[in-house]
Amino acid sequence: MDQSGEGTRFSPRGVPVISGINRIGLWSLYIKEVRRFLKVHTQTIWGPAVTTLLFLVIFSVALGRGGREVLGAPFATFVAPGLIMMGMMQNAFANSSFSLLAGKIQGTIVDLLMPPLSYGELMIGIVGAAVTRAMMVGGAVGLAMLLWPGVSLSVEHWWAIIWFGLMGAVMLSLMGLMTSIWSEKFDHNAAITNFVVAPLSLLSGTFYVIDNLAPAFQAVSRANPFFYVISGFRYGFIGDSDIGEGSGAIVQAAIGLGALNLLLATLVYLVLRSGWKLKD
Repeated sequence: MDQSGEGTRFSPRGVPVISGINRIGLWSLYIKEVRRFLKVHTQTIWGPAVTTLLFLVIFSVALGRGGREVLGAPFATFVAPGLIMMGMMQNAFANSSFSLLAGKIQGTIVDLLMPPLSYGELMIGIVGAAVTRAMMVGGAVGLAMLLWPGVSLSVEHWWAIIWFGLMGAVMLSLMGLMTSIWSEKFDHNAAITNFVVAPLSLLSGTFYVIDNLAPAFQAVSRANPFFYVISGFRYGFIGDSDIGEGSGAIVQAAIGLGALNLLLATLVYLVLRSGWKLKD
């Protein structure tokens, strides 16, 4: 009883104390995930930046000689945005695919499941940290490419850079979180990385325009969502893409990626709420 005799100070059993969004818990989870990859920033931020820059060096030397232009831009300028986006997506996947898997293997998954966080908050915290890592990697890669001779990162459409960059990072973060839920060991995670994410990234039109491909391979490329992310992101820099004629095709791709991410987010939320491979 309190001094006024009006009853206990605590909420009745079964009534949640935290109503609405648990902002403190969500922020704590986000900061925890961000600090996890920042502790090894040479591996998680600068390492991928150097690896991506090596792609630019190799392909520029091999294919960019003689003033070759693609979509009206020098080859190095054409390749650079795709490499930035590819590095962002791969690292977004790497970050979120590790979160729950490490907890399952180390036996610390309870530290993520027991706090008063809803399944949506758990998803947002992990995905938000993965997107943050993607943005940091993209910034590091872009800064390095600005120092490379022959590369111009002048901006034509800011909205395309922001939207496609965000949608690409979110898409791979959600895919990584789903992989983290499904995986039971690091080999499972590596299998998805090597046999799904890496091929889709490299065959997404990063180093070429799909108009140069045979019709069958063009159809395969257009079924690859990575293609729309990279081509849309490149459109923001050079003002042209191989998605389709005019800006209408870019807008349609932007809307399609937003709908795909909404579908992926719904699926991941439902799987999290079911407790599949987390509470077994």
